[in-house]
Amino acid sequence: MVRKIQASVILPTYNEAGNIIKLVEAIRNELSLKKITHEVLVVDDDSPDKTGVLAQKYFSKIPEVRVIIRKKDRGLAKSIRTGIESAVGDVIVVMDTDFNHEPEVVPRLVEKCEKVDFAVGSRFVRGGGMANKKRELLSRLFNIFLVRPIIGSPVSDNLSGFLAVRKSVLDKLDFGTIFYGYGDYFIRLIYLAKKNGATFAEVPSFYQERQYGASKSKFLNMFKDYLYSALAIRFGREFKN
Repeated sequence: MVRKIQASVILPTYNEAGNIIKLVEAIRNELSLKKITHEVLVVDDDSPDKTGVLAQKYFSKIPEVRVIIRKKDRGLAKSIRTGIESAVGDVIVVMDTDFNHEPEVVPRLVEKCEKVDFAVGSRFVRGGGMANKKRELLSRLFNIFLVRPIIGSPVSDNLSGFLAVRKSVLDKLDFGTIFYGYGDYFIRLIYLAKKNGATFAEVPSFYQERQYGASKSKFLNMFKDYLYSALAIRFGREFKN
């Protein structure tokens, strides 16, 4: 009899060799403590620092950890799509791989999906926040006064990228209209999931500073791309890829 998998955790990676082993072990430990059956999918964009190869070797005898190395058509959103399409769990979790997102929040997101379709790890609810207070303020203002009202979002943190969603909800969506670009995929995913009747909740999440390596996000460019995506949704020019 095949064991039922409750959660599939997708980790899109690029040059995260310094984090990936500790992160996967921390996630698995948190889920095991809650007795949540799970798999972890490391989806690596053929990192020059050999993140994917390192993970393959280290977890080669652990069937609950799968590693996919993508050598074509690379990019964050497309890596996430690959992970979702390969996942077998009832609940799909997506998170950053630099310890920006806390492993201990993962089981809380999964458990929240027992009551709702879509749970977001949010910086902007009580108990959430960011170590970088300047970025927290800018992100909070950007979310509350721009993105949220533009797309009519049901959540306060639309740039989170830390989520758990029922696979049955994702199966109803057209991935080609969502998973392209960088973190702006998250805005499209929230909008289309809501449009398809999904229910939402937020779980407090505190964003730590990166533990290893350099950030791949350019703050102002990121905001520009996110605002463009929100406006494109608002004026019906999105979802054409």
